[in-house]
Amino acid sequence: MASSRPGRSARDEILDAAAELFTTVGYAATSTRRIAESVGMRQASLYHHFAAKDDILNALLADTVDPSVQLAAELLAEGGPSAPRLHALVVADTAQLCGGTWNLGTLYLLPELRLERFAAFRRRRAELRSHYQELSRAVIADHDGPADADDLPFRLVETVINRRSDDGSCPPDYPWTVAEVALRVLGCTSGFARMREATTERLGLSPG
Repeated sequence: MASSRPGRSARDEILDAAAELFTTVGYAATSTRRIAESVGMRQASLYHHFAAKDDILNALLADTVDPSVQLAAELLAEGGPSAPRLHALVVADTAQLCGGTWNLGTLYLLPELRLERFAAFRRRRAELRSHYQELSRAVIADHDGPADADDLPFRLVETVINRRSDDGSCPPDYPWTVAEVALRVLGCTSGFARMREATTERLGLSPG
């Protein structure tokens, strides 16, 4: 069969088709046969790349969290003021959840994720949350912010999932707005122009 999603590797075609179906039709209602048909390949060919539907979901979930975990670890290892580092993480993570054709963050709400076969994703997301909290506590300490607010930046970033569900997309400046709000919640109220410049240079993103 000819691929209906040209210009990508077969693996990426499968992931794109699955992302569309999982987020529009539903995970439980989507079969590997339907994913293969959406790509334009035989079901047997799909199994050369993924042994089961769960493996496809795991790959999609990893793509939403692994880059942010890596960046967060790098930022934690760096010295210097904490606010610019958290700013960069929030912008990058929010931009990742805002980007892409499909709102993959909605997959976080699947009841299937409570199963043991998705434990690795749960651990990675918990690791990312822990990194956020560590950076947030440093910002709170630097700016005399509220001690019990260290989990709020992580939660604010994930509001983008509902924003996309409600509105279909995010405005270009949304990652930057979320980053500034997150820092203000922690007690940092100035220096945002410099942080935008530094984050723009680091991440290669448009400053909104």
